[in-house]
Parts: sequence; C-alpha cells; structure tokens
Amino acid sequence: MKKVLVTGAGSGLGAELAKCYSEQGDHIILVGRNEENLKNVLNHIVEKGFSAEYFVADITKKEQVDNLKQSIYKKHSQIDCLINNAGVGFFGAIEKLTVEQMNAMIDVNVKGTIMVTATLLPYIRERILNIISTAGLRGKVDEAVYCASKFAIRGFTESLQKELAENKIRVTSVYMGGMVTPFWENSTHIKDKSRLKSAKAVAKEIFNNDDGREEIIIK
Repeated sequence: MKKVLVTGAGSGLGAELAKCYSEQGDHIILVGRNEENLKNVLNHIVEKGFSAEYFVADITKKEQVDNLKQSIYKKHSQIDCLINNAGVGFFGAIEKLTVEQMNAMIDVNVKGTIMVTATLLPYIRERILNIISTAGLRGKVDEAVYCASKFAIRGFTESLQKELAENKIRVTSVYMGGMVTPFWENSTHIKDKSRLKSAKAVAKEIFNNDDGREEIIIK
C-alpha cells in the first residue's frame, strides 16, 4: 500500500484528490489547518472502505512542518508521493491588496510549498505533484500577486525536475483553471461560477493523467 500525503486536504481540490488516490488503494495522509474539515474527509474515505489518517499543520510554520516530518518518520519511515495542493488567493487591483493578503499568498503558496517539499524530501520515494493553476502559465487581470506566487512555484517545480532527475523522483506540475470550491467563498472575482468545473471532475482528470509526465494541463 503506497502512502500519499496531500496538503490542503480539508476541502476543495485537496479533498477530492485524497478521495481519488484512496480509491486505488493508497493510504492517504491528510494535512491541513482545519481539524473538523480533515475529519470529514477522513470519515468519507474510511466509510468507503479505504485507508487514511490526518495531521493538523500550518505549512507556513516551520515548527509545525518539522513536527509533521517527525510524525511521518516515526509512523511510516517514508512516503511514496507528496501532493502540494495547499494555496490561498486574494484578487483585485494591486494597489487595493493589503500587505497581509500579499504575505498570505507568498507564505502559503510559495514558502509553504517549498518548506514542505524541502523538509519531507529525504522521505519521499517516488513522486511529487505541485498543484499550481493556470495562473502559473500566464498573467491575469486582478491576479498580479497570485500569479507571481504561482509563477514562483512553476520555477521551483521545473528546477526540481532537473535536480531530482538522477534520484528517480518524478516531479509533475499541474495547471488547471478555477473550480467550484470554497476557494471562491467571499470573492466576487469570478462573476459566473456556474461555468467552472467541479473540484471532483478536475481531481479525476489529474489522477487519470498522473503517469509521471512533467506537466498536466487541465483545460
């Protein structure tokens, strides 16, 4: 049974990815900040007859990421696949964004992804998937800082692909558009959310295309 760790697994795409991978018999390690949400995903997976556990951790906090590492090492020694999914976004004209909003996007989307990867890398056997978004492929109106954070992870991922090539750890960047998830709650950035794909549908596409390729693009 392979072990797959998913960050931001309490809701949205992270939760759906966790469910998809559990259905192929993988043991899922759910990571997120909201314990109630993690429990709900865990219960869904277990009730279906599959295997999972969860850890509450804020990936922007080094001490909490280190504690996660120690827990993983103590219980499992290693994991087969890391899915870096956690992310936040704030949208609008650049001059209207607060410093707190800018910091949150850089801390979670960039520093959090990098810190989790660097900390857990010695224990990863096979795969890393970085969930990036099409905001990492091209700039968008009212998404300047969000795109900047995603472009950063695109560069990080492409560099990892080269650095880890000899280690036989496959690294995949995943680019997808907006989805119907809690990500858009309290946001008017997308006027017509009915045109968006469901997180479940996107997760299924990612799962079906996860064959070791360097890029997965969901149109």
